Amino acid sequence: MKYTNTIEIALPRERVAQLLADPAHLPKWLRGMVLHEPVEGVHGQLGTTSRVVMQSGKRKMECTETITRRDPADLHGIPKESVVHFDREIVGPGMWSAVRDRLTEVDPETTLWESESEYRFSGLLMRLVGRLMPGAFHKQSQQHMQDFKAFAEQGKDVREGGS
Repeated sequence: MKYTNTIEIALPRERVAQLLADPAHLPKWLRGMVLHEPVEGVHGQLGTTSRVVMQSGKRKMECTETITRRDPADLHGIPKESVVHFDREIVGPGMWSAVRDRLTEVDPETTLWESESEYRFSGLLMRLVGRLMPGAFHKQSQQHMQDFKAFAEQGKDVREGGS
């Protein structure tokens, strides 16, 4: 299953890239984030593998995330014509996914965030969920992007309640 989500954020691309790359901000916009800790490498850097624990209701899910692309590596002084890339693979029980994020400059104060997600399921339960509820994955990804936009533009923290 593959899908793409997009959102415009009213901030310069360099600032958006820096906020997305900073692990201290993850719990502020990524609903259900319990833990995101590097197992090998430096948080957010190319090749880093992290243990990720997410919770939805009473259900906890643990995955391994590997950063497969971060371009440019230095998020300061990014040339105007450059596209910022953050790619990662996530492996969990019965599933594998790849997320390919691209940040492009719409104008000096606006960033377009395009996120392409791909999922493959191996476990019976996850294959069933993927077939019966593909829209739920797409909707959840869009919610994460909207939460990031609210955090980046207005300082809203998903842990403080409300939507």
